[in-house]
Amino acid sequence: MRKRSIRVQVWLNEEENTRLHASAKKAGLSRESYLRTLINDYVPKELPPLDYYAMMRELFAIARNLNQIAAKANATRRIDRTVFQYEANRLRKAVLDIQAAVTAPERRNDNGNYGDMGCERPP
Repeated sequence: MRKRSIRVQVWLNEEENTRLHASAKKAGLSRESYLRTLINDYVPKELPPLDYYAMMRELFAIARNLNQIAAKANATRRIDRTVFQYEANRLRKAVLDIQAAVTAPERRNDNGNYGDMGCERPP
């Protein structure tokens, strides 16, 4: 069963339709998903560049290497666990920061100006 049962039809001119289609494509979303994201007060980000995925693969490779180092250190009992954990946490944070910076939608800034919506103040 559908999660959404209400259908909304919107009429656009050629320029608006072109802009909607281009914006949704840049974000890697359908037009419907793009509009729902905007309605929920988020601004979708464009798809990350191809080198983003290469960077992420490299970071994950580093993480695998750290894991191998940890396994070897555990077997030989020769590692400063505090230092290793600190580095592992730094790597994890870097990966999450890159993902958030490149892919997470940003919340719209509400500056109180509703003039572009055809009204003076919020309803």
